[in-house]
Amino acid sequence: MSPRRGRRGAGRAARARRTPPPPTRVTTPGRIRPEPTGRRGAAASRRGLGGDQVEGRQAVRELLIAGKRRVREIWMVDDGDDAPVLRDIRELAEDARVPVRQVGRSRFAAQARCEAPQGVLALAAPLPEHDLDELAAGRDGEPAFLVALDRITDPGNLGAILRSAECAGVTGAVLPRHRAVHVTPTVTKAAAGAVEHVPMAIVPGLPAAILRLRDLGVHVVGLDAAADRTLYDMTGADGPICLVLGSEDRGLSRLVRARCDEVVAIPMRGVLGSLNVAAAAALACFEVARRR
Repeated sequence: MSPRRGRRGAGRAARARRTPPPPTRVTTPGRIRPEPTGRRGAAASRRGLGGDQVEGRQAVRELLIAGKRRVREIWMVDDGDDAPVLRDIRELAEDARVPVRQVGRSRFAAQARCEAPQGVLALAAPLPEHDLDELAAGRDGEPAFLVALDRITDPGNLGAILRSAECAGVTGAVLPRHRAVHVTPTVTKAAAGAVEHVPMAIVPGLPAAILRLRDLGVHVVGLDAAADRTLYDMTGADGPICLVLGSEDRGLSRLVRARCDEVVAIPMRGVLGSLNVAAAAALACFEVARRR
């Protein structure tokens, strides 16, 4: 080899050593990142039901017990807490072959989204959306018992409503796609596992969904503080029924109210003029449960 070629080869080798390797895309383990599915797919995922991050001890425990969707991993704060519910979660995760990651408090806080996640969260597949007609058909031979939520925007309220609804035997929930909260980590915490057992449908518009439910034989009852009749005068509770609850600040929208079969109010004895929507939902759901 000539001296010139030797120097040239050495120069190329030096440049190769100085040239940095192509950048590697690194993601934080366990961090939820949407897959690139194109413009339409990304928009659809943003409008979906959610529920892919579950927070709170009871919510994570119920997620594992239900076993209805894939759980990628569970994060626990490494602080030596050995509460019975945490032991249950570890045992259930081991049985389901779900990895449990012990993390420091600061790293956990960076991933958590609700105010009090209780040191536990799970990363899971999103909740499946159900068809409205499917919900109207009822479940396990029982007539449909649905709740429809008109522009509920507070995740704590949605979670509390779903928890009370599940305990009362509700077979499904109907949520509008726009101007309403869906299943966030705060919802999963407040619902305490109810999101695993209450099938949910997302509809483009609630007024049209109400008309469809009525066509399918579901009796639709709206709750409105200004109604002339009371909850205890409600009809149709023994058959397919859907309770409609309005937003926290404005109640039922005009068109939703007009399309209900009947509108009833919860009788009030105190000075205040209305109840929190989650409390109203609990009373109405258990009134239907009492009659069934």
